[in-house]
Amino acid sequence: MLLEGTILRGRGFEPVEGRVIVEDGEILDIEEGTAHTDDIILPAFVNAHTHIGDSVAKEAGEGLSLEELVAPPDGLKHRLLDEANRDELVAAMSRTLSFMEQSGTAGFIEFREGGVDGVEAIEEALVGDDIEAVVLGRETTAAMKAADGFGASGANDGDFVHERSETAEANKLFGIHAGEVDSSDINPALDLKPDFLVHMVHPETLHLERLADSELPVVVCPRSNAVTNVGLPPVRDLLDRTTVALGTDNVFLNSPSMFREMAFTAKLMDVSTVEVLRMATINGAEIAGLNCGLVEPGRDSELLVLDGDSDNLSGAQDPRRAVVRRAGVDDVKRVVRS
Repeated sequence: MLLEGTILRGRGFEPVEGRVIVEDGEILDIEEGTAHTDDIILPAFVNAHTHIGDSVAKEAGEGLSLEELVAPPDGLKHRLLDEANRDELVAAMSRTLSFMEQSGTAGFIEFREGGVDGVEAIEEALVGDDIEAVVLGRETTAAMKAADGFGASGANDGDFVHERSETAEANKLFGIHAGEVDSSDINPALDLKPDFLVHMVHPETLHLERLADSELPVVVCPRSNAVTNVGLPPVRDLLDRTTVALGTDNVFLNSPSMFREMAFTAKLMDVSTVEVLRMATINGAEIAGLNCGLVEPGRDSELLVLDGDSDNLSGAQDPRRAVVRRAGVDDVKRVVRS
């Protein structure tokens, strides 16, 4: 397979004209040269934090606080999940996964509620999809063992020492929410030595120093934090100290569109275009343990082709800025899967 156009190549996403050569699901080579198309070729996205199960309750809960919306066990989302039957839940997740694929997401890291049943439900929804899912079970170590790891709600909900130990013994991924509402759960979350943290809206100087020392990755979800009115993460401070990836968080609060997440982040945060591209692709891929996220030889051919001559993108002077700040689902020309 040959893909021709302006290629956003490597970790710098340098725009070069040429062709990407793909064979057997792998990028074999990149040949620079004159391109006879306005297509823009970039790595498909990795959404580093999702709650896909919330698809059954999109746009519910206007005006509620974060605790009223999502706190276990009585938050609105948990009540709606409990009320939904299995078929409704799986069908709703399938629709969301279809949208994610169409909008250029190659992989995602899911914090899956519902114990083993919840893990099995999303696995059912994933049947027939090409998207790469890293599913982290919640509530029980049995869910972790049935999944790709454990996704903890937050250190104020429990100490999670046993769950962390069991997950490490199973050699699986352990992530935990931290610093979403305030800073009180950040130190105990860091003490668990997780594989990554989610949110980090309210880190204090000590927490930033600990992040720098540990180089522990952070997944930020700026749109979700804005919707729930908890504040915005200090992305610049986090990027100066560690790896940062982007996630869209709860589906019932936000569309799982990485285009929207990139544009929101780029326009409101002190962050460069290239940094946002890394946050939406390679940084999430590395947290998830996926071999995608870059256009370079040896990577899986999880690629996104945008129509650079669409009404929205035509005339853009900088393809990288156009992708981050302007592009959307309607500009997607092709999604290439490995």
